[in-house]
Amino acid sequence: MERYELGRDEDGNDTVVVPYRGRTLLAHNMYYQGTGFTYEERSALQIMGLLPIRARTMEEQAEQAYAHVMTGHTPLERYVNLVALESRNAHLYYRVLVDHLEEMLPIVYTPTVGEACQHYSRLFRKGRGLWITPDHRDRIADVLRCAPYEDIRLIVVTDNERILGLGDQGAGGMGIPVGKLDLYVVGAGIHPTKTLPISLDVGTDNQELLEDPAYLGYKGERLRGAAYDALVEEFVVAVREVFPQALLQWEDFKKANAFRLLDRYQDRILSFNDDIQGTAGVALAGVVSAGRISGTPMEQQRVVLLGAGAAGIGIARLLRAELSRLGVSGEELTSRIALIDSRGLLTDAREHSEQHKRDFAWPRELAAKHGLDADGDNDLLETVKALKPTVLIGTSGQPGTFTEPVVTAMAKAVERPAIFPFSNPNSKAEAHPRDLVSWTDGKVIIAAGSPFHAVEHGTSSIPVSQGNNVYVFPGVGLGCLAVGATKVTESFFAEAAHAIGRCVTDARIHAGELYPPLSELRRVSREVAVAVGKHAVELGLAPEATEKEVERNVDAMMWFPRYPRILVE
Repeated sequence: MERYELGRDEDGNDTVVVPYRGRTLLAHNMYYQGTGFTYEERSALQIMGLLPIRARTMEEQAEQAYAHVMTGHTPLERYVNLVALESRNAHLYYRVLVDHLEEMLPIVYTPTVGEACQHYSRLFRKGRGLWITPDHRDRIADVLRCAPYEDIRLIVVTDNERILGLGDQGAGGMGIPVGKLDLYVVGAGIHPTKTLPISLDVGTDNQELLEDPAYLGYKGERLRGAAYDALVEEFVVAVREVFPQALLQWEDFKKANAFRLLDRYQDRILSFNDDIQGTAGVALAGVVSAGRISGTPMEQQRVVLLGAGAAGIGIARLLRAELSRLGVSGEELTSRIALIDSRGLLTDAREHSEQHKRDFAWPRELAAKHGLDADGDNDLLETVKALKPTVLIGTSGQPGTFTEPVVTAMAKAVERPAIFPFSNPNSKAEAHPRDLVSWTDGKVIIAAGSPFHAVEHGTSSIPVSQGNNVYVFPGVGLGCLAVGATKVTESFFAEAAHAIGRCVTDARIHAGELYPPLSELRRVSREVAVAVGKHAVELGLAPEATEKEVERNVDAMMWFPRYPRILVE
């Protein structure tokens, strides 16, 4: 591991000590500046004559780099161009992302990153991060010490089993933690040398990958049971040993493992699960904003969730906590949130082997009281007709499940139905926004998990907000690191949701938008980080600090991609 010595001069400009010279320097993407090196720097770094003579500003380089990225005819080709840019010049790569944030986010993350994961072995050129396999048992700490930088503060790890809505992608799932960390860098200013993507490549049950001679991952059936748990345990212990100041984000684990690992380790290592908690935060923010549009306060919302996996349960948990905070309790609290899985409405009339489902199973008596089958044999349409929800959220990964009868039944009962087909990528969405607009005569309030264009309806243009977790997790991570938090609690994500809501202007609400523009992501992340940092201090989960100190700590951590002034070692 190497130390990247980033500092500040007396004028507040970034500086960096460069330990390399000549062609070795030119091969290092964190020090390489291409034609951005000045004449004096070229002389000091022994690269005189190795580059064309004309020096260019970073702005000039970024304009040219962006144009090259856009020569790709498809989003995947543009993704490949961006990967190549990052491997040459990391500063320039992040600058292009920051300068064109709204345009680049769907390329470096949802939905294009899913396609990249599917083709990962054939696209692979140069590795980012670490792959940990069953062959590394008893020496995972040694693998972590192979990380490129020593001061790692932020790790995103996946075991690749539930990549977006695409299922088991084996070693190709590495595209997800890489993409998430890029969003931390551009969205919250975490310095790239402080980040580390990790794939727990524990095999795959994707037969197509196992039979593919080009597949680069660990070829074997997916590790499960005690052997899997032992490897994860060793991994967590090794992270605490090698990177004791790091925040660990669990990403795209199968539902059962996602809950088990979150519950098992949240008190042992600073960690959270974005699929469970980040998705919940962005959903709560969307529900609150939808209430501003419809005039329905949060404490009066009735929510039906299709999908009782990690995302659905996570959303239900946070919504229940928020309603409870607002004074809703008892049977009324239970009835405000209804979850539907592949077998119908969750009730205690049928067995639920998973505790997280049992927590949201309605009593049979309550179902009967609302005119539903007491044995729980109620599909989505029956549930919507009976409960008249103000909000319908989909995390099922089953496209087309928000059918016309379901949507029209909801629209008959409420003036401005809020419908969130949150499943990713676009092909997995529970409904297409144009259908939702058509079936509700333009009255629907929409948030989707992936980006969709606005829908034209008569003389109006109906916006489709994107309930993107990027509004949540970068700011939560930044806030935790800025104040030295010792634990992440569910309430952090409620604080994040309300901070996001405060960033949505009345003008955007009037236009039907539920979230701030992605172009303002860094501002949103700062607000989220400050809110989360203050909350951590209030809960005693971080050292004492005033509000001003929290703000200063957050601002001090927010890096902007520009070339640092070079200090010669």
